[in-house]
Amino acid sequence: MRASTQVFSLALSPSRRHKPSLELAVPVLRNAIPLTLGLSLLTGLVFGLAPELDLAVAHLFWRQGAGFIGQTPKGEMLRSIFYAAPLCLAALAVFGWLLRLAGLKRFLAPSGRAALYLSLSLALGPGLLVNVILKEHSHRPRPIQTQDLGGQWEFRPWYRFDGQCQRNCSFVSGEAASAFWTLAPALLTPAPVRALSITAALTFGVATSALRMAFGGHYLSDTLWAGLFTILIVLGLYRLFWPQKTKESDLRDTGAAL
Repeated sequence: MRASTQVFSLALSPSRRHKPSLELAVPVLRNAIPLTLGLSLLTGLVFGLAPELDLAVAHLFWRQGAGFIGQTPKGEMLRSIFYAAPLCLAALAVFGWLLRLAGLKRFLAPSGRAALYLSLSLALGPGLLVNVILKEHSHRPRPIQTQDLGGQWEFRPWYRFDGQCQRNCSFVSGEAASAFWTLAPALLTPAPVRALSITAALTFGVATSALRMAFGGHYLSDTLWAGLFTILIVLGLYRLFWPQKTKESDLRDTGAAL
């Protein structure tokens, strides 16, 4: 379909604007929530029954006597970029919304609903669930802190909350969660580029996860859970903000469409 998600306004003439639609441009997203739930259950089952998989994958990034391969100047530079990118994206969205409030509609600007959606999904996912609740209460030592990988503490599978880490622990990855949050703005892009935007967001999440494992900061299950939890919140709020039965006239008023 030629429909677009009109959460961003380019102040085009009416004849050049895409008409809102009730359908997602990427068919797979229609089943994305149950698919993500299924993958979450599968992840818990696999790493619950075989927690040694986390250690096996972590060893791929670790060298005896040298440590984790990601801890290089280039790795540090990439980590800084990956860490800042989602925050900059959120800040730009809020800034664009403020420009829109000021009447500067020639700029790419999200609607108020879109700005709230982006802010809330970031706050609830990477913010509250990941960094406040899980990382501060899971007590899971990071790979670099684990005896099997040159550290001093005992390894703990994802479901054991009795590790020696006291704060800012391994389960789950905050930076991976923030990276996968970029799916939220990707879902709001116009239909012609939405599939590419979603692919880029998910690729960015995978790349950030791999980098965190290369640093010895997280196990594979930490990054998988971070991504899945964040995607569930992003998709759930998307459905809440733009229900499938929303009228097209309402969508035009808010500047947003499914």
